[in-house]
Amino acid sequence: MNARMPDLASLAQQWDGANDDTLVCRHVRQETADVKTFLFAAPAARTMRYWPGQYLTLELDIDGVRVNRCYTLSSTPTRPDMVSITVKRVPGGLVSNWLHDNLQVGASVRVLGPGGEFSCFLQAPPAAGKYLFLSAGSGVTPLMSMARALHDLSFDADIAFVHSARTPADIIFARELELLAHNQRRFRLGLVCERRGDAAAWAGFTGYLSRAVLEHIAPDLAQREVFCCGPAPYMAAVRALLQEAGFDMAHYHQESFAFETLEADGASQPAAPVAAEAAPGFTVKFERLGSEVACGGGQTILEAARAAGMRLPVSCTKGMCGTCKTRMLSGQVDMRHAGGIRQREIDQGWILPCCSRPLSDVTLER
Repeated sequence: MNARMPDLASLAQQWDGANDDTLVCRHVRQETADVKTFLFAAPAARTMRYWPGQYLTLELDIDGVRVNRCYTLSSTPTRPDMVSITVKRVPGGLVSNWLHDNLQVGASVRVLGPGGEFSCFLQAPPAAGKYLFLSAGSGVTPLMSMARALHDLSFDADIAFVHSARTPADIIFARELELLAHNQRRFRLGLVCERRGDAAAWAGFTGYLSRAVLEHIAPDLAQREVFCCGPAPYMAAVRALLQEAGFDMAHYHQESFAFETLEADGASQPAAPVAAEAAPGFTVKFERLGSEVACGGGQTILEAARAAGMRLPVSCTKGMCGTCKTRMLSGQVDMRHAGGIRQREIDQGWILPCCSRPLSDVTLER
């Protein structure tokens, strides 16, 4: 008699983002010439629970410097034993190039999350019925996560999925998108390429996304919930197209954090200095730097530091990535983060200056 196979589901505990912080790369898949998918699992059996469209923050050591970077999960929680990120190599990009050149099967990475709110399951649950997914380049990843989940759960959602790429060879997940369209009677796929490239027999749309293309694929556009992700100029163009078409923008959702900006520039661009408000403020002391700044009543610590001309390590500025994390030696703050710090770190006195407003004079270790 053959030995009974173990019940894997009973062996796995649920991933706990407050305590679990390490994933192991189990597979690397080449998607296109400059895009790779990295698949991860926990060192010990864990099931991953998250909303399709959420992201992970990778904490990497690159040439002796800690670098945090957020990547949307391209995987789906309906397949909970592994997660994946799909990364486009960006010319000059610190993290994307390091991942492509160095991250191999068996390597461990530290992560934060999952986090984020860009998900049709949160913002317009499947009962809404009709979706228009719009993506460009690696912005396809959160929408692919949503599409995979809707497919696996057999929701009879009406999905129009429109993806834009440079050439047919640059379409990420091309075969799987075609399979999703084949498997689901109400899944319509529209592919838009700037140019044909080497695909002489290309039968999709050529050029750029236009109102005519949108209305051809989704003539009932006004009835749909729109989810959009891609480079910032692409999303701006989409918003302009929809507004021109008279679309009710209350039903438009986009990934609010432009991940590709960080990768292209190596850091987020400094925001304009924010003037201290008339409300009473507090003093923030940076112990190691030997600096003090006045923080107005409505300012975050990061805003006050920037207004004083200080340069602090920061990426997202939204409490998502953890790059600016530092220990608070004294004082109190109101911190409203978006997943970039663990509860045990908060308990140990760590804060994120980008989303923390002082409630008293504060001294930071930095």
